[in-house]
Amino acid sequence: MFRCDGYAAGSATTALAHFEFERRSPGPRDVVIEIDFCGVCHSDLNRARSVWGGTLYPCVPGHEIVGRVKQVGAEVRRFAERQRVGVGVLVDSCRHCANCSQGFPQYCDEGATETYNSMDRRTGGHTFGGYSSHIVVDEDFVLSLPEALESAATAPLLCAGITTYSPLKRWQVRPGSRVAVVGLGGLGHVGVKMAAAFGAEVVLFTTSPGKLGEAARLGASRAVLSNDPKAIAAETNSFDFVLDTVSADHDVDALLALLRRDGVLVQVGVPAERYSIHAGSLIAKRRSLAGSGIGGLAETQEMLEFCAAKGVAADIEMIGIDEIDAAFDRMLRHDIKYRFVIDMRKLARAAG
Repeated sequence: MFRCDGYAAGSATTALAHFEFERRSPGPRDVVIEIDFCGVCHSDLNRARSVWGGTLYPCVPGHEIVGRVKQVGAEVRRFAERQRVGVGVLVDSCRHCANCSQGFPQYCDEGATETYNSMDRRTGGHTFGGYSSHIVVDEDFVLSLPEALESAATAPLLCAGITTYSPLKRWQVRPGSRVAVVGLGGLGHVGVKMAAAFGAEVVLFTTSPGKLGEAARLGASRAVLSNDPKAIAAETNSFDFVLDTVSADHDVDALLALLRRDGVLVQVGVPAERYSIHAGSLIAKRRSLAGSGIGGLAETQEMLEFCAAKGVAADIEMIGIDEIDAAFDRMLRHDIKYRFVIDMRKLARAAG
């Protein structure tokens, strides 16, 4: 087994604390990664505090991992020691179902193995994530980082980046497309940058007046207050694509009305409560409502190359692992522009 240091939640109500545990012994196809940085996704908070239920304790969060290869198995061909690499939301899948065979392991029919809080196909236990010194991952689920990408600001791209890139590509956003990005947080700010990099005209919709001035800096042509009925009504029938990053309760009918004929609204935020829509919102202009998760490994690698070419990176605030609970509390208050990233290097070096 491989000794690790990490930070774990022991229950839904306790602070994250230092946690010593063991990773599996590296196999012939495994890559051992010394973790330098780990992004803080809102799902980390939701899992640690069991907002969604089903959390497996102890829970070591973190699925936006950037580090360097410490060791490779005898059959590993794509990676070498000291190479800079990344690990996102997935670390395994069944490898044989239709989705896996077609390059969509994120939609594995038997259930993908996520980087943390997921049943581990190898050990029979559950997976521990990137709030730790090291991680052991099968070569097929490790990503190469282009030289042009800075490590810390790249970490959030391994979740927020691919979550926004994948639907923009799937629904063929391109120069000339008009795109509305709803919500300006960890997902939304990357979504604005990504859609602008695709060449679209981007309009930001936010409920926060203080964020209106951020639109141009991030790549949007302008911003609209989405809780102003007159302002949002003026945008009716204006967009080809709406990227909805909001995870709070909101009026989806009003957002569907933004779409032109045959436009699509893609939900990537995950509201805790169910929402309802009027059938007429879809029928009137042959509009579509869809959802999208992360991309597969090949698409995530493609996204990293795209971001390197286009200069896309997350806006981050660096913290230490001992600041994680304070960071969670700030996230609940929306007091972050726009992603926390944990500097894990001290923990990794201490673990050896």
